[in-house]
This record gives sequence, C-alpha cells and structure tokens, in this order.
Amino acid sequence: MQVFQSPLKGCIVLTPTVFSDDRGCFFESYKKEVLNEALGQEVSFVQDNESFSSKGVLRGLHFQKGAFAQAKLVRVVQGKVLDVAVDLRPESSTHGAYFSVELSAENKKQLFVPRGFAHGFVVLSDTAVFSYKCDNYYNKESESGIIYNDPTLNIDWKLPKDQLQLSEKDLQLPKFTAL
Repeated sequence: MQVFQSPLKGCIVLTPTVFSDDRGCFFESYKKEVLNEALGQEVSFVQDNESFSSKGVLRGLHFQKGAFAQAKLVRVVQGKVLDVAVDLRPESSTHGAYFSVELSAENKKQLFVPRGFAHGFVVLSDTAVFSYKCDNYYNKESESGIIYNDPTLNIDWKLPKDQLQLSEKDLQLPKFTAL
C-alpha cells in the first residue's frame, strides 16, 4: 500500500496494491497495522457507514465536536467523488486550509481524515457508493458543520453551482468564521 501525506498533517491518502488478472482483481482495502504505522498512532474503528448518491449530491462539510469527534477512513466502492477535508484544529499551522482528492472505484484511493477536521464530498459520476469507517460513534447533539460555499475556505467543488444538490440541513450550516 502506498501512503501519501497531504499538506494537512495527519490527513493521508492510501492507495492499495491491486492484483489483477483475467478474472478481475483483489486488494486489501484496510489493514490496521499499515494505517497505524503511517499515522504514527493507533486508530480503532467502531462503526462503518455507507451512502448512495447521484451526480451533484454534495454531503458536507460535517464534523462531530468534543468527546464525539471522529476520525474517518473514506473510500468509494462505486463511482467517483471529490472528497474534501478542512483542518479545524486551532493550533495547526494549516488551520482553515483544505485538501481535496478524487476518490473512485477505479483508483481505489482512500482518505484518512483525522479528528479535528470537517469533511465532505460531491459526486462526480452518475452515481456513487461512498463507504467510511469511523473511530467514534455518531452523536446527534455533537454534530456540526460548515457551509459548502464558505468564502474563507473557497473550495473548488469541480462542478457548477447549479449542478450541486444539498440537503436543507446542509444549506443552513454556518460559515467557517462563525465556529
């Protein structure tokens, strides 16, 4: 497995080694010791989630606060998305910066999003199945987020605004400066 350290400390891209032949392919999508070695710390996942979305659906930017903060290991099982992580750690030299990467069933890349980050994605293909592991349980009272079109973050979502589909809840999220 190849590991790429993004410009945001602790936010890494994992690309598995794929073994292909005329029957198809095989790869290890997750190996705890590889991830822990790449991060220099132990991460234990407690919950797996999956979503299905159509082109232009933008989910995010979401995070959990306090004791329910979550680290995530995200990947695409079918289709293609632009995945975005925003550093919310006040003490970080990259506080307020974002990193984006295209994740697809084809490239099999995964993004590890540490605690202290907001996370979101937009579907670039006709449909996508998005899967992720969390190291903490979801807690409704701890959920928060940032509006997708925040002018301070200035995220390029790779699709025109009129093609984006967001939930009413996500359209009501606050700006980065309001956190």
